[in-house]
Order: sequence, then C-alpha cells, then structure tokens
Amino acid sequence: MKPMRADIYCAIDTTDMARAEALATQLSGHVGGLKIGFEFFYAHYLLGYRALADKGVPIFLDLKLHDIPNTVAQAVRALLPLEPGLLNVHAGGGAAMMKAAADAAAEAGDKGLSAPTMLAVTVLTSLSEADLHAMGVQGSPRDQVLRLAALARDNGLGGVVCSAHEIEALRAEMGPDFKLIVPGIRPAGSASHDQKRVMTPEAAQQAGADILVIGRAITEAANAGEAARAIMADLAASAPAGQAEGQS
Repeated sequence: MKPMRADIYCAIDTTDMARAEALATQLSGHVGGLKIGFEFFYAHYLLGYRALADKGVPIFLDLKLHDIPNTVAQAVRALLPLEPGLLNVHAGGGAAMMKAAADAAAEAGDKGLSAPTMLAVTVLTSLSEADLHAMGVQGSPRDQVLRLAALARDNGLGGVVCSAHEIEALRAEMGPDFKLIVPGIRPAGSASHDQKRVMTPEAAQQAGADILVIGRAITEAANAGEAARAIMADLAASAPAGQAEGQS
C-alpha cells in the first residue's frame, strides 16, 4: 500500500476555451494538476494546451497514443516541446510500441527539455468483464490489467492508468515507485455516468493510488475550486497520520 496522500488531477473535458481557462484559473493551487484529453486538445491543439499550461499547473496529456512503434515514437517526439508532466499510450499497442515511446521520451534531455513520465492505459474504466470477453479477451479486467502493466514496466514505462479496483493488486505486484493514475473516481453520492469500475477518492487513496483523475464532480460544481478543496480536505482527513502532504 502507498501510505501518502494521493494527488488530484482535474479532467478538463470540454471544447470551450473560455470555460477551460476559467477552470484552470479556479483550480490553480487546489489540485495537483490538470488532465487534458481528446476533447480539448483536438479542439485547440498547441495554443490551447499552452494557455492552460501557462496557469502553472502540471499537465497530464491524455492522448492514449496507439499505432505502430515508429509512428508513436514520432508523435511523442512532436509532443516533447510541450513538456507535459505525464503522457500516455495504449498498452494494447504492444511491447515494441511502448519501448519506442519510452525511448523517444528519454530523448527530451538531449533537447534541454523535461521528459514526461510515460504511462500505459491498461483497461478503460468503461469496460466490464463482459465487454472484454466480447472483444476476445479472456479472464477478468484485473488479470488483463496486471498483464499489461507488467508489459509496460518491462518496456520502460513509469506507470499505468488503471481503475481503482486494480490498485491494490498493482501496488503489490509493481512496488511503491510505479505510478498508478486512476480515473473513474466519484465522491460519495456522485453519479457513475459512463464509468463501470468506480471508487470514492478516500477508498482509492487507501488502496494506494498516486493520482486520482476527477472530472464532473469538480467541473460541474457551482464552484470548482471549492469542490476541489473539499475533496482534498477529505483526502487529508483520511490519510495516515503524518502523511498530510500529497505526492506527484
């Protein structure tokens, strides 16, 4: 188990530039970082990314790169000047693709840039065991997540994106330094929406998550900054004694 308090990264899932900038401003100092995914990045590309990064909040660039190894490596190289703190690929692309991505990210230092921590997406939190079986994947989501995480680690990636239900097994298998980034986090009383494998922030922290990705529970609140502060306060209250500071 990871004893320290988890960080919160807020998911900026909107195509509205003004709303995204307002959220980034409200959340600065109240969350560990922002997650920028398909919706915002494809709507605004590099200028939009830089507008949010300029707020001084660390960025998880959630593009889930998935293609042949050379194409993914070139995409990582193209993204290095943005200096995201976290960048991900789909583990389903295989060992060679993940190694190519990790090797490309490691070139950042040669260019005077900060290298992102490379992550692998394991099994999407919207997928159930029945969904995996329908796609020809046998076993449970936990089995598949553990297989893909081991493949990611063995090919140079620094962590995975996983559901909260695999945290404890991954922490036991991968050790304390392998990053576990967990979407599908819902504060008590929140709707699950399209997520099937969800958990509360406190439970995910207790299980050993490093970063909790939270979207609508913060972004749809009347006051996003206050919502984030409330969740952070609950995490601090439930953290082990002496572990009030988050990690990133």
